[in-house]
Amino acid sequence: MGTLFNELKQDILYQHGMNACLNCGVCTAVCPAAEFNDYSPREIMNIVQSEDDEQIEDLLKSDKIWYCGQCFSCKTRCPRGNNTASVVLALRRLSIRHGYFAESEKGRQQLFAKRVFGENVLKRGYTLLAENITPAHFPELGENWEYYYEHRAEMRQWWDVPMDLENSPGSHRMIPEKDLDEVRRIYQKTGAIALMDAVEKGMEKKLGSKAEVEKYWQTWLETGDSRNYEIPDRQ
Repeated sequence: MGTLFNELKQDILYQHGMNACLNCGVCTAVCPAAEFNDYSPREIMNIVQSEDDEQIEDLLKSDKIWYCGQCFSCKTRCPRGNNTASVVLALRRLSIRHGYFAESEKGRQQLFAKRVFGENVLKRGYTLLAENITPAHFPELGENWEYYYEHRAEMRQWWDVPMDLENSPGSHRMIPEKDLDEVRRIYQKTGAIALMDAVEKGMEKKLGSKAEVEKYWQTWLETGDSRNYEIPDRQ
């Protein structure tokens, strides 16, 4: 039993998700992510049950733990009541705390999750705002969305759900500051702020500087694809 596994088993999500896997493979058979990606919930559970730090570290550095869509199909069908999705969440937190997430392309995308979803919650109380769904990043939404995106302020006024008005209807209302302060305290108390900070620090360590992290971020903003960023050779 290694130090990584010891840390993992202290996570309440791991405790709720791992009872005793019998390796039947039902989780992988019903998993939507496994159908399209190099991902197997059964493999995840096998590696974790090995209690082998070397295997667990390799897993934490891979794309595999980021393919899970958190649909929880595995939980409802497991004959032993295991929940691979919860185990995956515990693995993701462990990966971020140790900076291993930055070793994989999917893991590095946590920077976008932190800067969009995480910061939106702290600033506005919502994970996603219409202003984040740019037509350049989501061309599949078509001309109707492009029109709405460009005219959303006047259209929402016409619909009587105005933007940036405290306690108005709709997802663009302004939440009172006292309520946002409560949300921020919850994030602080539960360790979410520490994980968000760890994402920034892990990316800086991987890319070599804050300037490179910003370059990575700008590449995604401009192209919608983080793979267009070339990681500096630091050999």
